[in-house]
Amino acid sequence: MISLTRLSGTTFLLNADLVERVDCTPDTVVTLVDGTKYLVAESLDDVLRAVVDYRSSIVARAALPEALATPSVRKAPVRPVRLSAVPLTERKSGDRYVDDRPLHNHQPHDHQPHDHRGGMS
Repeated sequence: MISLTRLSGTTFLLNADLVERVDCTPDTVVTLVDGTKYLVAESLDDVLRAVVDYRSSIVARAALPEALATPSVRKAPVRPVRLSAVPLTERKSGDRYVDDRPLHNHQPHDHQPHDHRGGMS
C-alpha cells in the first residue's frame, strides 16, 4: 500500500498493485486497472517513487523476513497460562471413578447363551 493525498488534503492508502498508469495533466491522476481514477496532490515522480519503494520493501521482506517484519497495529496483551493437575480423591483398588465419584465395581456375570429363535436348545 502507498500513502497518497487527495486534492482536498485527506490522506488515503492505495493498493499499488492495482495501479495501471499515472498521468500528469497538469494534476496527477492515478488510474487503477478497473478504471477508477484518483486526483492526488503528489507529483508523478512522487507516486512513482512510492510504488518503487513499496515493491522494494516486499522484495526485501521476502529476502529477510525477520529483519524487516511489519509491526502489528495493535498488540494483544499476553495472558499467562496456568495449567495444573486435578488430583483424584483416594482410590480403592479396582474402583472406577467418574467426576471423583466411585462407580460400583461390576464383575462380569456368567450368562448362558440364549437361543433367540424361540426354539429349544
